[in-house]
Amino acid sequence: MLHVALVEPEIPPNTGNVARTCAAVHVPLHLVEPLGFRLSDRYLKRAGLDYWPYVHLTVHRSLPHFLHAMQHRRLVFFSKKGSVDYWDFAFRPGDCLVFGSETRGLPGELLQAHPDRVLRISMESDRVRSLNLATAVGIALFEARRQIKKRPLTLTAPTALSV
Repeated sequence: MLHVALVEPEIPPNTGNVARTCAAVHVPLHLVEPLGFRLSDRYLKRAGLDYWPYVHLTVHRSLPHFLHAMQHRRLVFFSKKGSVDYWDFAFRPGDCLVFGSETRGLPGELLQAHPDRVLRISMESDRVRSLNLATAVGIALFEARRQIKKRPLTLTAPTALSV
């Protein structure tokens, strides 16, 4: 099973949309405090619609507490500062996909400590600094799922049609 973590998210609708995505694919969501909103925020609830009962949510009181709780999982970090494209990375079951806040991203010391696991989602335009957090999570999560669930192709000969 994969996990998704948002470190100090700031915008309630982004977190709500991520929660909905996590509910749709049965992936636990970890939120690392401080949050830029309250969990009771109406915009958070609205973006997550009525799927909140299906979100396996854990709130961690700080980044060190999160890192300690996840010490037995491989953490995969997403940042525009990454040097590895997400599609070139081999995801594994149990990975936790970690995303930073909308305005600050992930702490530099965290990225420097794990340079081989800092991935980027490349963009073609130099005019766009970053993707929306919920969009980035969706891209990464579905690529990780695709890789993990990928089955070898078995080519079969076409069957003859009776006329």
